Amino acid sequence: MGKPKAPPKTFALHWGSGVIEEEAQIATPYHCPTIQLLRFDAGDAAGTYEIRFCHYDHRGRFQRSPLIIAEEHLPALRAALRRTPKLRKLLSALVRGGGQRDVE
Repeated sequence: MGKPKAPPKTFALHWGSGVIEEEAQIATPYHCPTIQLLRFDAGDAAGTYEIRFCHYDHRGRFQRSPLIIAEEHLPALRAALRRTPKLRKLLSALVRGGGQRDVE
């Protein structure tokens, strides 16, 4: 028997709420830089996706300050993004130009 699947992480913002559908996270000596794909299920933004660049402390608490990533940690974050196909697709559209209307 496998380990039970953890419930999805949720979020709530002024314009809607939903689940964190994909997440790329690494640990550094100072914090845990994180890039998240937010799927809105309720509110004005229901049915849309947004990208959140954030970080957590080493105890897993969300931090409300700017995300700063050292150049030396980029390879680890790139590796973490390999496990997030939808998020990687949107970030690629950000870097290369154009748009991606459907992340499904």
